[in-house]
Amino acid sequence: MVRITTLALLLAAVPLFVQSNHLLGLFIAVLFSAYLAQSWNILGGLCGQFSFGHAAFFGVGLYSSLILQVDFGWPAPLALVSAAVAGAVTGLFVGFVSFRYGLRGSYFALVTLAFAEILRMTASVVSFTGAGSGKYLPTRLGIEHLQFSKSGYFYFILVLFVLVHLLVLAIQNSRLGARFAAIREDEEAASALGVDVFRYKMIAILISSAVAGVGGCFYGQYYFYTDPHIAFGAAVSIEMLLAPIIGGAGTLFGPIVGAVVLRVAAELGQSLTGGVPGFNLILYGIMVILIVRYMPDGLIGGLRRPWALMRRRPTATAG
Repeated sequence: MVRITTLALLLAAVPLFVQSNHLLGLFIAVLFSAYLAQSWNILGGLCGQFSFGHAAFFGVGLYSSLILQVDFGWPAPLALVSAAVAGAVTGLFVGFVSFRYGLRGSYFALVTLAFAEILRMTASVVSFTGAGSGKYLPTRLGIEHLQFSKSGYFYFILVLFVLVHLLVLAIQNSRLGARFAAIREDEEAASALGVDVFRYKMIAILISSAVAGVGGCFYGQYYFYTDPHIAFGAAVSIEMLLAPIIGGAGTLFGPIVGAVVLRVAAELGQSLTGGVPGFNLILYGIMVILIVRYMPDGLIGGLRRPWALMRRRPTATAG
């Protein structure tokens, strides 16, 4: 709690010292990536259910918020709530058809990937999503529309970032987190000890998908536009799962570390190559290979190990 509060206070001072819109936009991108990574971490890191199609929940939240604002005139704060509800309902459906029939591991991962792809193809043809042309949100600056200046968007995503990390911290320090951890380590053993595995996996996907849905709403308010490829494309799902894996899945600060590494690598790659298409994916692939090979617990886990060994090393005594 103290570390999160300290980090939040330090970040809150960023707009006071950063005047460049480009640099401020980079901070927003990092915080947004960390937020989405933490939404995946609730299901994949804490509960051990790896999703390859988390874009399904992100995209449903994104489209629902834009459609309700543009076509039905809903206020943006209410659309934000609807994005969470839409993401949660979608998560419950995916979870039910997966967990009720015992799908887990790679089978569950493929189901989520397939579901995101189905949603992408559906959004490409139905009229209320704008089909292939996408959906635009009119520009109406003001807190009632959740549209701000660059610094305003920074504080908007900072609030979401802090809230989701407090949520993860609360889960980790609760009985719910203990049950998630038991399921992650060994489902059969957890079930034998009396843990209702199906119930708690449903709770995990409910929370995770609701958080991802809110992230979709933020994207719509920030960029004023989406299309099926943006909302449900594999790029969103990949970034969501890569950041926790690189930083340390199942940890509180792993998604933050992973998001920073991915965004900095992307910026360096673009500056060094002049924006060559696909170069970021090459960098991501190299990082994943190195992390999986040398730090299977992520950067945080890899750094903790030598630190723990140093602390356990017996001190020399005088003869």
